[in-house]
Amino acid sequence: MTLDVRRRGHAAATFRAIHVTLMETVARWVPTTPEMEVKLLLGAHIWDFAQHADAFGKRTHELRLPLQHSVPPAPAYQSLLTEIAAIAATGERLGAIYGVMLPAVGRRLRDYRAATDTLLDAPTVRIVDRVLADHERMLGEHRELRQQLPALPAAPPPWLAALSAREQALAAIADPPDQQGAAS
Repeated sequence: MTLDVRRRGHAAATFRAIHVTLMETVARWVPTTPEMEVKLLLGAHIWDFAQHADAFGKRTHELRLPLQHSVPPAPAYQSLLTEIAAIAATGERLGAIYGVMLPAVGRRLRDYRAATDTLLDAPTVRIVDRVLADHERMLGEHRELRQQLPALPAAPPPWLAALSAREQALAAIADPPDQQGAAS
């Protein structure tokens, strides 16, 4: 079974919304993060998240939705993102983004790629592949930072495992598109 245009547009708009939220979260963290090296890492990744959101936003228009259209994630997923945005400690912030969210969003992007027709939805697949490659680079840059700053506080492993389990327990990142969405 392949995804119709309405479902592909809905997915692109939801991935856009998630990347906008990640971008805004990281941007709010920069001024309140004391470590300059972490500020520089987060600052570079704000731009990456913005590029990802922009690519998905342009794709929404190609999929019969408004340009830069966002569909908020399912309420439970949005609640998790809101909770992550409120984290104050540097180690937990880094753990939430690089230990949980990037791998989780990457898994969901790979699931999307597996569910869609790679020929009919080739432009979205290319965006997904680029975002996944960027996520891997971002994770690598985070690992490098951790090696350069071994004294940087880390999130407690049980806390990270619990956060990851909560994200994985959320069956879907989006509610199904309503019947009045974009034409299929």
